[in-house]
Amino acid sequence: MNLTPRRGLAAFASIGAAALMLAGCAPAPTASEGAGGSSAAAATDVYPCMVSDTGGFDDNSFNELGANGLDDGAKAIGAKSTKAESTTDADYAPNIDSLVSQGCNLIFTVGFNLSAATVEAATANPDVDFAIIDDAADNDFDGKTDADNIKPILFDTSGAAFLAGYAAASTSKSGIVGTYGGMNFPTVSIFMDGFAQGVDYFNTEKGKSVQVLGWDHDKSDGTFIGGFEAGTDSLNAAQNLIDQGADVILPVGGPIYQSAAEAIADSGKDIALIGCDADLFETDPKYQDIYLTSILKGMQVATSDVIEAANTSGFDNTPYLGTLENEGVGIAPFHNYESKVDAGLQGELDTIKAGIISGDIEVTSYLNA
Repeated sequence: MNLTPRRGLAAFASIGAAALMLAGCAPAPTASEGAGGSSAAAATDVYPCMVSDTGGFDDNSFNELGANGLDDGAKAIGAKSTKAESTTDADYAPNIDSLVSQGCNLIFTVGFNLSAATVEAATANPDVDFAIIDDAADNDFDGKTDADNIKPILFDTSGAAFLAGYAAASTSKSGIVGTYGGMNFPTVSIFMDGFAQGVDYFNTEKGKSVQVLGWDHDKSDGTFIGGFEAGTDSLNAAQNLIDQGADVILPVGGPIYQSAAEAIADSGKDIALIGCDADLFETDPKYQDIYLTSILKGMQVATSDVIEAANTSGFDNTPYLGTLENEGVGIAPFHNYESKVDAGLQGELDTIKAGIISGDIEVTSYLNA
């Protein structure tokens, strides 16, 4: 599998406004019904299905948001849907093939790790439509999606991460914040780099010197644990940041945040965590008191919208790009942390958001380079 940290740089650097709106032994797939849960024949020809990445559909984050969007879209059009959960990367291709054999004709794959398997399946099955979340499906780096029957669903989270970085710097008492990721792919590092840019902006605006651990903007590299599962590697990365004095931590990579939350809880220190993809305050309330905010991707809405659009007007391979402007990305409320942040912070973030949308405040990412 050709997975490179530069995936998607050439293919979608110029998406722009035209793409803003619509845009083995694998585990046995599970089926669910659409509207009303009826087993009667669906009133649509669209049969939407989904293959997860290895985090599973109950990760309270990336995969789960996609699955929720699949369910929403299927219900909206009165269709049944089927999900296939991947335990290892060896499951990707068999899971996709299983869904094709079951008659699925709109197959979503969740995450850039599935890019090679998605392109291979799309090429072999030109009559089946595919949509891939968080990848350009440009494995030959020629600036185009590798098959006409694949729709990329992408999110420029740099602006939302910028807001979270500003909030982190404003909230930090130690003057040190930290981040780490699963693997150094653009859809991971875009969070970390946007976060660091937001901290830098805070320092410039306020005359401060809040330090960011775990990411080097100039080198486009930082701390990565080599995978996307909660466990010892994630716990150690979080603990290392805590030991260096970081009092706001951004773990980027699906369920790896769970280990960071555990490390923070065990530390007994006043340390905040920033979530990714979903609003962790809502999806994983176990650690509600430590969530400063979450950087949101509208994967649930985007997935559902793609299904509904396919049912209404047919499949469209035009890439979807979620931005601050179209509310495809954003940040969650402060929830229980609201009493701990500066009283004027939300107003500052609203002003910054408007500045990013207007272009007065520049935030760079691989999607707008």
